[in-house]
Amino acid sequence: MNRNHEEDKVMQQLANGVWRLQSGQPEAHTPVSLRETEMKTEALEKLACEGRPPFTLEEVAVKRTARGVNIELPLGAEEQIYGFGLQLHRVNHTGRKKVIRVNSDPIADTGDGHAPVPFYVSTAGYGVFVDTSRYATFYCGTNLPKGASEHKQFETKSVATSEIELYGYQTASGERSVVIDVPFAEGIHVYFFEGPDLISAVQRYNLFSGGGCLPPLWGLGMWYRAYSAARNEDVQRLAEGFRNDRMPVDVFGFEPGWQTKAYSCSFVWDESRFPEHESMLDSLYGMNYKVNLWEHLFVHPTSPMYQALKPHSGNYEVWEGLVPDLAVKEAKEVFADHHLREFVDKGISGFKLDECDSSDFVHSNWSFPDIAEFPSGMDGEQMHNQLGTLYQAAVQAPFEVAGKRTLSQVRSSGALASPFPFVLYSDLYNHKVFIRGIVNSGFSGLLWTPEVRQAESPEDLIRRIQTVVFSPLALLNCWRIPNPPWMQVDREKNVRGEFLDNYEEVRDVCRELFELRMSLIPYVYSSFAKYSFEGLPPFRALVMDYPDDPNTYGIDDAYMMGESLLVAPMVTGETKRSVYLPKGRWWDFWTNKPYEGGQTYECTPGLRHIPVFVKDQTLLPLAKPLPYVSDDCTFELTVRAYGSAPSDCLLYEDDGSSFHYREGEYNWVKLSWHPDHQGAIAHSGNYDGCKYKVVSWEAIR
Repeated sequence: MNRNHEEDKVMQQLANGVWRLQSGQPEAHTPVSLRETEMKTEALEKLACEGRPPFTLEEVAVKRTARGVNIELPLGAEEQIYGFGLQLHRVNHTGRKKVIRVNSDPIADTGDGHAPVPFYVSTAGYGVFVDTSRYATFYCGTNLPKGASEHKQFETKSVATSEIELYGYQTASGERSVVIDVPFAEGIHVYFFEGPDLISAVQRYNLFSGGGCLPPLWGLGMWYRAYSAARNEDVQRLAEGFRNDRMPVDVFGFEPGWQTKAYSCSFVWDESRFPEHESMLDSLYGMNYKVNLWEHLFVHPTSPMYQALKPHSGNYEVWEGLVPDLAVKEAKEVFADHHLREFVDKGISGFKLDECDSSDFVHSNWSFPDIAEFPSGMDGEQMHNQLGTLYQAAVQAPFEVAGKRTLSQVRSSGALASPFPFVLYSDLYNHKVFIRGIVNSGFSGLLWTPEVRQAESPEDLIRRIQTVVFSPLALLNCWRIPNPPWMQVDREKNVRGEFLDNYEEVRDVCRELFELRMSLIPYVYSSFAKYSFEGLPPFRALVMDYPDDPNTYGIDDAYMMGESLLVAPMVTGETKRSVYLPKGRWWDFWTNKPYEGGQTYECTPGLRHIPVFVKDQTLLPLAKPLPYVSDDCTFELTVRAYGSAPSDCLLYEDDGSSFHYREGEYNWVKLSWHPDHQGAIAHSGNYDGCKYKVVSWEAIR
């Protein structure tokens, strides 16, 4: 079969700058058909665009083959391609092949990952989303059609003496194309997002998805996940220790040991390890901790949900547990109601949704097979790529009912996920790869934490914490050790209670970093508000802000945090690193020294710091660090004014925890700087509280 679909292609405008092409009969189960959020049409109307799709119908080739649907789109000679979800091995995907297949062990640069997304953006200023849950393959300018090279001039190359010289990563030159292979499908929807620039295309995709998430204020503080074998007394010791040592911690996390069964899950507290667990939780709440519980989706036969979920689950078990089909209304309701009744209504603030990806390579061959069947009509392939977002929706539901925001973790996600308040993480543990995750996630409506899971030395611990405090979620996952890592990084010694001779010194450095994170909360919270309302990613690659600067195209170890901070993390063993600053003036966050952009600098900040630069003409609010974020807290701000005429800064303000902002109960707080070195603050909006108080202004010139 090789039937051309040129005759049935239809292009339709859905909103300002958003277009949909249909060809053939699309599958019933796709990210768009399964989503529960609505496109933010009004926000899209506010973005400027030319009012025409990136490609005409004639420029888009679609045909059906025995494999499924094949799509071909133009790719200009100078275009650079980004996106495809959480890609941990590469930022710039031009000239690469990407398979959109969820996998917990992405050991190679194939496209596999925790959160692959069939969406890409171009430096030419547009985005493309292929609405499929299949393992689609994208060839990003890797090949030319037959005969295209007949009249090219070829350069002479030396004889190869290594594999990389022999094979390399070749990119087809000149006018190329992106070829997309969608297996099994008989039709397809392809969505196009206008620019006019790269970042605008990303904003449109996020607003099409429903806008970015707005986390609670406490979610932007420090997180600590405790020893998996901890008991009541261990929890109390850690919780009291943080407060006594003045270590700011907002969220206390429990790992698998809290349940009677963990693989698969019972979703029931283990009273033998946590007798009177509600009293323990009340104690944590009394110390102003939010509590987060680990779980995964697979339901053990002893779970109270088991019998109700059995008819609404797939035909294969995982770890002797059911795989509920959360695309079925009844299954989602059973799952969500249990979480509401047993956890959310009892004060639990969030969950860690583990192992909702599948594993094929490194750890083991677990999870359900691609041939699995589910009551909704999806097969295992589709369910693998949808499971993360379906799981997030089911766990978000009880918080919606309770009227409380959450910020939680998830190990798999996918297309249209920006409205979900869940941050991705990984069991893999290369620090440079984790930094790349921050850079890449913003292209596709995803959030990523480079959580501190373990460290080889105090230096490694400090370097990893420095990265995590400049990330979407500042988390230390200490599930392998009973004592805080600043006491002892060596696991065996930590378990035996043998502590570092200089642990107080290491702890003090860690405290400084924790407090730094707390000082950034108003700035980060306001960046997330722009994510929610405007679709603007709070953490993003430099190329998103500087798409006309080829020097930014391959940078995978530095990123923008909000609109004004450029962060360049360092890894253990490094005493210096190169940092490219785009055009314009920049200021060293630590020393206030000015730098001219458009060039690369060698930075030697010492162990206590990493390179962080502030964009010129910025008003940067920094809060006095709090030990935790309470519902009635007020942030005392010192506002730094960089440059001779800083632009106004808008801080977002609401109650920090409810959904009342959806009804307009919020403020924008304008910080202004006048030529006579006087600062001013003005509130506008419908929120009658006050979260911010400016106590001082600093002129930096």
